[in-house]
Amino acid sequence: MTFVIGAACVDVMDKACVEECPVDCIYTGGRMAYIHPTECVDCGACEPVCPVEAIHFEDEIPEEQREFVIENARFFAEPLPGRVEPLGDPGGAARIGELGVDTKFVEAYRP
Repeated sequence: MTFVIGAACVDVMDKACVEECPVDCIYTGGRMAYIHPTECVDCGACEPVCPVEAIHFEDEIPEEQREFVIENARFFAEPLPGRVEPLGDPGGAARIGELGVDTKFVEAYRP
């Protein structure tokens, strides 16, 4: 089980979670942040600092936000807009910086 970021992050992206993450596994897109599913060590440091309570264990995310579990994984597994290759396992968000793009679902998402 891993943590995922849900709908409340879209267009808010406070980034307190990014600063708190000890393993640098929270990557920033254009409209929201994403937690890398295999880099996350489930420490939970990100969850309490999120001001909009957008971070959940994947098995505990509200049912109406289940798509965000898929989108957190898709962000790394499929090529993002403007990229040919998927991000895969880049080994830390600081190495690649802010990406400024999101999955197609998040691009089109309207809260």
